[in-house]
Amino acid sequence: MPRSTPALPATTPSPGTTSGELARLVLVHGPISRAELGRRLDLSPASLTRLSKPFLERGLFVESAAEQGATGRPTRPLDARVDAARFAGAKVTGDAVFAVVTDLRATPLASAQRTLPDHDVGTVVRVLADLVTELVATLDGAQDGGTGRQTRGEPGPAPLAGLGVSVGGKVEGGRVVTRAPFLGWRAVPFADRLEQATSLPTTVENDVTALTTAELWFGPARDARSFAVVTVGAGVGYGLVVDDRVVVTPDTGLGLGGHVPLDPGGPRCLDGHVGCSSAMLASPSIVASVTRALGRAVTYDEVLRLAAAGVPEVVAVTDAAGRALGRLLGYIANLALVDTIVLSGEGLGLWDVAGRAARAQLEADRDPEATPVTLHVDDSGFVAWARGAAATAIQSAVHTLRLPGA
Repeated sequence: MPRSTPALPATTPSPGTTSGELARLVLVHGPISRAELGRRLDLSPASLTRLSKPFLERGLFVESAAEQGATGRPTRPLDARVDAARFAGAKVTGDAVFAVVTDLRATPLASAQRTLPDHDVGTVVRVLADLVTELVATLDGAQDGGTGRQTRGEPGPAPLAGLGVSVGGKVEGGRVVTRAPFLGWRAVPFADRLEQATSLPTTVENDVTALTTAELWFGPARDARSFAVVTVGAGVGYGLVVDDRVVVTPDTGLGLGGHVPLDPGGPRCLDGHVGCSSAMLASPSIVASVTRALGRAVTYDEVLRLAAAGVPEVVAVTDAAGRALGRLLGYIANLALVDTIVLSGEGLGLWDVAGRAARAQLEADRDPEATPVTLHVDDSGFVAWARGAAATAIQSAVHTLRLPGA
């Protein structure tokens, strides 16, 4: 496997601490002045110096070129060395592993996917480890021109500092997959198995929680202190950020956002709920509805093509899905009291054919004097899921990561 840093201690400081907030602000907004950091964190100059010193010593932060401060004295804004470490992130589904390697700001540098031959834990570990190795080898080969030799005087490839993995289901302590319906897993020590195979510090997280973390740290809604995330794909996911914290409860990972009643005349989901969010929005449900309407089997991509072409039977299904999505967004905005929502997921091609219906329903379900809801649409599909997993590894590492030469 690629070069790695030592494993993180089991008691990694919470990213909710002031130290964690400092790391997040510099990663997200750097270069950022010390005055602005002090204002946002309510810290004195002395406290800010004390908190930032370990990050500077470990090579995570750097000082940018001096700028003229408000008092007339030169100041040196803080920034992150985003190219000094890399992280791997992977999303595991029931069918495949989707992986990325990113920089310190979770910007994807390379991505790839592999089909899973079965759901055996050893098989999944092996496929995931091999995929990460291949991605890093590809990146390193591109950096040295494919020669395998480092140019004298040039820095070598940044080390792979951690691995984040997300799954659809419940995860305990960032280590154990307690329930993963798509994989048929219960009580699997997934992080331990991956660390044995890769020698990388590994964080495992619920997929929607991981994606929401990435949006909080690096996404377009990062300046909104509170916002929601809705995912559409094989299922329907819901994440919530309140006061810059991802909301996690004992029920996180049960997919409760997938069973919100939206259309009393809609189809039933597998659990028997009529017109719930899964029945109306999950790609398998949409495919099943169109298959019944046309009397022949279709794929999800074909559904989207036929809807775009205006086939009436298909448009009826996708418009109903759009109205259901708009209603779900309205419920979230009204009940969670947020006015920013990020839409993501591998099935978000639906937005291209049903977005107008969704917006109309959202507006109809809001008070006319309510703050307009800002929607951020991320249609990068599985790359977004894998990037979310990488973000959890970055979040875990920022407190302890020591870069080479620091």
